[in-house]
Amino acid sequence: MSQSVEKQSGKTRIQREKREQILQAALEVFAAHGFRGSTLDQIADAAKMSKPNLLYYYSRKEDIHQTLIARLMDTWLAPLKTLNANGEPVEEICAYINRKLEMARDFPRESRLFANEILQGAPHIIEMIEGELKTLVDEKAKVIEGWMDEGQLNSCDPRHLLFAIWATTQHYADFDVQVRAVLGTDKGDESRFEDAKEFLENLFCKGLKVR
Repeated sequence: MSQSVEKQSGKTRIQREKREQILQAALEVFAAHGFRGSTLDQIADAAKMSKPNLLYYYSRKEDIHQTLIARLMDTWLAPLKTLNANGEPVEEICAYINRKLEMARDFPRESRLFANEILQGAPHIIEMIEGELKTLVDEKAKVIEGWMDEGQLNSCDPRHLLFAIWATTQHYADFDVQVRAVLGTDKGDESRFEDAKEFLENLFCKGLKVR
């Protein structure tokens, strides 16, 4: 490899690292303050770099936010996409709940970023919600309705079922401070997700199971 290629490669690697540094800092800021309440100065401070340095990589707050939202939506839709029409219905619903809980545990800032965006009227993702998300929900609702029509699940509105799963699982990310405070030191550690998993499986999966 020539020296010029090495330098170019090194510069590209550094640029990727700097961009990721900015994105991680911005995720923290946006999750805490929402898009409207966040500034480039706050993001630069969180990234531990000067504002001019940040502007070299991203010229607008909107560009950073859009990058994070695009990345988030890929992650956010993945668990529902894996709901398998050919699987055992109760097991599929339980697996989906578990994947959503894992996301609440592993991606709490992303969850709060999404929640803040929704609370502000979803100005940056409304087309995705009305398009890709709605299409996916419609598709999986038909799968769940099919299971119910076949007598494999107790009957209910599949969309409201999904809303309830979203609300209960994402609660452990969006209201994490409250959850840990109420549970106390004995139950407020990582075991809260195992306890939540057991409870939600009983709530949803046993409730859906045909007896």
